[in-house]
Amino acid sequence: MLTASEIEPMFTRTDGSYVFARWGRPICPVVFGVQDETLIIMKSAIEAVCIASGHCTDELDPELGSNLMMFFFSDWEELRAVPDLDQMIPQLDSVVDRLLTAQANQYRAFRFDEQGAIQACFVFLRVDEALQQLGADSLALSQAVQAMFLWSQEAFKSRSPLAVLDNGTTVMRPAMAALLRAGYDPVMPARADDASHALRLAARIEGAL
Repeated sequence: MLTASEIEPMFTRTDGSYVFARWGRPICPVVFGVQDETLIIMKSAIEAVCIASGHCTDELDPELGSNLMMFFFSDWEELRAVPDLDQMIPQLDSVVDRLLTAQANQYRAFRFDEQGAIQACFVFLRVDEALQQLGADSLALSQAVQAMFLWSQEAFKSRSPLAVLDNGTTVMRPAMAALLRAGYDPVMPARADDASHALRLAARIEGAL
């Protein structure tokens, strides 16, 4: 079970501010740059994480069509050639330059509605050796979890949200599944900017046990 002191850093930005946000609408995913087999795995993982969270998916968002877009690349330079991507990602060229400098293998950008809830999420993955070693199931589940909230930059650097069972199956850690359920509890806000929110999440988790 996660405590408030463990939850708070998961939503604390590098500037010290606490920012939590969850989806305020059904998730309508689309995945680019993968084969059909991997596409099925990715969409199944998103559906499974939504079910575990108490959230839902749909085929089309009435405003955006698809609101969770995942792009797979072999090189960050490929982003510059994607039509109209600069309309979704402000200052695209500078973002690509930062990713190249950092030798990053993933990047997420979020949009929010008037209430501050997640409206859209754009996920970019550069498939390097590290991501290839994860395997399609682990990669899909990990990315699905990371798209569910506006996590802090440090949320999963020291501990993965996933666990591997004795039979080799990759699953969400029970503590992570409990946090997702708490965050999507209808009584909880879709957006929170006060660290006391972590106490409420911890209380929801404890109350569900």
